[in-house]
Amino acid sequence: MENPSLSLTFKILVMIATCVGIGYLSGQFTQEGVETWYKTIEKPVFNPPNWVFAPVWTTLYILMGLAAGLVWGRIGEQPESVKKGLTFFGVQLALNALWSYLFFGLHNPLLALIEIILLWLMIYETFVQFNKINKISGYIFILYLLWVTFATVLTASIWWLNK
Repeated sequence: MENPSLSLTFKILVMIATCVGIGYLSGQFTQEGVETWYKTIEKPVFNPPNWVFAPVWTTLYILMGLAAGLVWGRIGEQPESVKKGLTFFGVQLALNALWSYLFFGLHNPLLALIEIILLWLMIYETFVQFNKINKISGYIFILYLLWVTFATVLTASIWWLNK
């Protein structure tokens, strides 16, 4: 018989590793862009210092993994809801990584702005789905949604200042 707590721990660790891994890969575009192109563009007065982004995103990736792992842990009780929630989670995670490529890799704030709006919508839908399955997972996604709301305003401002 499967040990439920071990299984849940495993699922959480797999999801955290997946999220941190995706964050690391997208961070490669970010790091290169920050060291070159990003220095040359105009930024709004509310732009945080560059050192803020890595710890915030690392924390968010860990929390996203925790949230997804908790949801995945309910697969036995709510298989269809969990599959739906994790599908939205996968889409938003892919969009999350794509933003870094569009903004820092292609140096295209307008395309990144359009994409981050889609990302925000997918994060919101993931929140809705996760909240139905596990309230803690839903609450975690509120933090993520708030940060991406700020990132959307920041992206829009950078596009506007540099168009």
